[in-house]
Amino acid sequence: MTTVLLATFDLLPDGERGGDLLPPALARRGIEARWVSWSDDTVDWAGADLVAVRSTWDYHRRLPEFLAWAERVGRQVPLLNGADVFAWNADKAYLLDLAVDLPVVPSRLVDDTDLAVALAAALAEHGEVVLKPRTGAGGVGLVVAARTDDPRLADLGDGPWLLQPVVASVRTTGERSLFVLDGAVVSQVDKVAPSDDLRVHPQYGGSSRPVPLDPAAVDLAERATAWLGERFGRPLPYARVDLLEVDGALAVSEVELIEPGLYLDLVPGNAEAFADVVVGALGAASTAP
Repeated sequence: MTTVLLATFDLLPDGERGGDLLPPALARRGIEARWVSWSDDTVDWAGADLVAVRSTWDYHRRLPEFLAWAERVGRQVPLLNGADVFAWNADKAYLLDLAVDLPVVPSRLVDDTDLAVALAAALAEHGEVVLKPRTGAGGVGLVVAARTDDPRLADLGDGPWLLQPVVASVRTTGERSLFVLDGAVVSQVDKVAPSDDLRVHPQYGGSSRPVPLDPAAVDLAERATAWLGERFGRPLPYARVDLLEVDGALAVSEVELIEPGLYLDLVPGNAEAFADVVVGALGAASTAP
């Protein structure tokens, strides 16, 4: 039987929330799938027919090790999206690449050498700004500041950082997450931050709900995914494109290409759609020269 390994990390041995839906969805397609930790040295990666990175949610703390693992695995077996995509997406500097051709939340890269000057300039322009680690996940390390001596800056961790304006719509219309599989949007989840935070994650009080597809959001998400296909010279099997309203128009806030949560607890149909992606990738791998 065809074997697929679903990569997670040690603290989530059974994968993301709702992850129990993925192995049965793949089994219905004649594929045996199981969850394994990416850092488990006993796993026979080469013995699988394909590896899908799913909930490796410690990668940002172990980035060199994770990228080396992805490179190694990708040389042995098909790895969905691929190590080169992971390396590019692990640094939020990718937003500046996207911004050349697509609407993106205004972003600037800063480090300790130019933090004070950049922060003062951004505050003068936007009034309130957010600093986040260039490599990070789950909103960890995000700091909001309204002035250069804002006491909240005491919580700023190690740089370098991404500097952005605070986008007020994250607390009203919220962030729109669009799941793009094989180049087409299959579902949408809208996420709203609480009034006292900018983070939409549930641990910070954010709320999420599945919604009907918004045509304008679908258009931008699919344009972004097409851009990525051109960037890497191949279509990407999966992506999650997160959007915010900036000055009344949609803009890309994040593109998740490594281990985006599929929100399977809210959109169980994403399991079937992802299983179809795996089937397609296996077929492509079997016919590759």
